Amino acid sequence: MEDLEKKIEAILFFKGEPISRKKLSEFLGVGQTEINEHLEKLKESLKNGGIVLQEKENDITLGTAPEFSDLIEKLQKEELNKELSKASLETLSIVLYKNGVNRSLIDYIRGVNSSFTLRALSIRGLIEKSIDPEDNRRYIYKPTFELLSFMGVKSVQELPDYQSVNSSIVSAGQELEEELKNETNIS
Repeated sequence: MEDLEKKIEAILFFKGEPISRKKLSEFLGVGQTEINEHLEKLKESLKNGGIVLQEKENDITLGTAPEFSDLIEKLQKEELNKELSKASLETLSIVLYKNGVNRSLIDYIRGVNSSFTLRALSIRGLIEKSIDPEDNRRYIYKPTFELLSFMGVKSVQELPDYQSVNSSIVSAGQELEEELKNETNIS
């Protein structure tokens, strides 16, 4: 399984957020020992580059090499001073009006992968993520208090047309669940 290292790297890049070793093992259909061996190889192959493998407990992700922290901080400051993109505004609206939404629903509503957008919003301090109490393999994204303060609202219920927009997002979530259920029944 020479390609396993490359597959792991591709998954980590695509996800843009931490993933557990167990989830990698399940997804790739290989044992935990193989995952660990290839993670070590990946760590070694990334050793002299600008990207590193970061580990925390059993979760792993790709990150930038510590020696480039000043450069990344400069880029981050520049990014924070830019206006929000259309993708960021769409994603932020979903997070605000749902007030607790997982990435799969955001992706479903937007029709594209939102991991980089979510990361950018998180870096700006506009959203925060926490483990989904219903499924500890997923994250739930919520607006931060700073965002609500900036918008001049005490709670998301004070947002314009809150009930109507929230209902639409809830309906989209039900459609997604139904689709996933149908896919599972077909398999």
